[in-house]
Amino acid sequence: MAYYHIDPAELPETEDYPCDRRGISDAAELLALHAATYEMAPGEQLPRSYHYHKQREELFYVVSGPVHVETPEGEFAVETGEVFVAEPESPHRAFVPEDADQSARVLGVGAPKSDPGLPYEPDE
Repeated sequence: MAYYHIDPAELPETEDYPCDRRGISDAAELLALHAATYEMAPGEQLPRSYHYHKQREELFYVVSGPVHVETPEGEFAVETGEVFVAEPESPHRAFVPEDADQSARVLGVGAPKSDPGLPYEPDE
């Protein structure tokens, strides 16, 4: 048996990411589940690009702040305490609007762990 008690604030920030991302999956040696915390200032986005996954189901729990998610079906405003789920093949981009008056904190989880995000070009 193995247990992990992790404070994400003590984890290193992921380099070359558009917001403050702290990877929980590697710290907890998770094999099947992707998990990370994200802190986004106004104008920052959570993913590296507007994207989708072939197999991964993703869930974003908004801990605090205003989070919007852009999709081909429209833009969703996700409030503190709410969850946004993107199924496989569903393009999405989570961000904090530039005119927001506060940052946002999000817990993101997804499975399978290794299913890279594929760029989505809305005009194509």
